Amino acid sequence: MATKPGWNAQLYDNKHSFVWKLAGGVLELLAPQPGERILDLGCGTGHLTGKIAEAGAYVVGVDRSPEMIVQAREQYPALRFEVMDARELQLEGPFDAVFSNATLHWIHEPERVIAGVARLLKPGGRFVAEFGGKGNTGELLRAVERIWSKEAIPGPAPRPWYYPSIPEYAGLLEKHGLEVAYAILFDRPTPLDDGELGLRNWLDMFGASFGASLSASTRSQLKNEIERELRPILFRDGHWVMDYRRLRISARRG
Repeated sequence: MATKPGWNAQLYDNKHSFVWKLAGGVLELLAPQPGERILDLGCGTGHLTGKIAEAGAYVVGVDRSPEMIVQAREQYPALRFEVMDARELQLEGPFDAVFSNATLHWIHEPERVIAGVARLLKPGGRFVAEFGGKGNTGELLRAVERIWSKEAIPGPAPRPWYYPSIPEYAGLLEKHGLEVAYAILFDRPTPLDDGELGLRNWLDMFGASFGASLSASTRSQLKNEIERELRPILFRDGHWVMDYRRLRISARRG
């Protein structure tokens, strides 16, 4: 699994709320029904868990980050939230559906997640997810590679995320008995909050692994270089726009 920093749940909600606010399409694909038992995998601070509960479903939210779960419990005290690694799901099934938004690209061991999802779903149960797909944040990753080479930083440039293609991920699902019913890979350029500070905030929130092995001064210089490299490409009309590509997929357990 990609190494994630200790999450700043406040920064996540205040400056990166687009993560859950842009999830309307994948929630429609889930179509939660009253009385269903649904798992929200990688629930973050619980906003989508709350939306699923509003539909009348019984929902459990799990996230690997204790910081996120603390905030989720504070904001939605009537709902159940647990600290849990998506690769090691310790819950009693079956569930009618497993839902996940903006989480699975953090996990470099996708089959462990899929095996757990398949185990928890009832026959005919559905798995609905959206996350970074092939090409996501491509400009950022190419900029980091250029800087790594130019600055002669030891070791390879980090690749923190897992961004599969549709055939790659569909094949893994089908290997574990989940039949793919719908899949799309689409561009979603996403404006970041805070004008000039948008990319720096994003790097602080999601890009900590780029500088994990570097000194504080080198990390700061790295962020400066990333901003310089990407400004001609991703800075438009006074704000940064991340080059997101999302994989949205739905599958059913046979």
